[in-house]
Amino acid sequence: MKKQTLFLIAIISFLVVSCTTNSLSKNDKIYSNAWELEYITGPRITFQGLFPDMKPKIQFTKGSDMITGNSGCNGYNTKYKMNGSEISFEQPEMSTMMYCGDGENVFRKTMTEVDSYRMTDGKLEFLMGDVVMMRFKQIMK
Repeated sequence: MKKQTLFLIAIISFLVVSCTTNSLSKNDKIYSNAWELEYITGPRITFQGLFPDMKPKIQFTKGSDMITGNSGCNGYNTKYKMNGSEISFEQPEMSTMMYCGDGENVFRKTMTEVDSYRMTDGKLEFLMGDVVMMRFKQIMK
């Protein structure tokens, strides 16, 4: 009887740990990579025209409410809030003050308009309602 009880406890523990690990690893993907912008909605200027020299990047810091990155010209950091698939960003604070065209302003403004995110096919998408506003691809840290 003791062996059966121990065996049952072991199986239940294994299932609980497995389910927890799977849900955590899904959420951890956002933290395990840096992300580079590959699409932004809105402007009539081509993506390459907005970001001719450098594409914006974003990196989430696990255990923190801060993100850091590059807005296509200047470095930035800002706070974010995430609850399930809902996400919001404060206005990014710039670490430098170079002017590199309109892309940086479009990027910063769009960040403050998103209200949710999803991950599909290894891509990180920021949405406003059902509309994809920004899409990022994974890059090495």
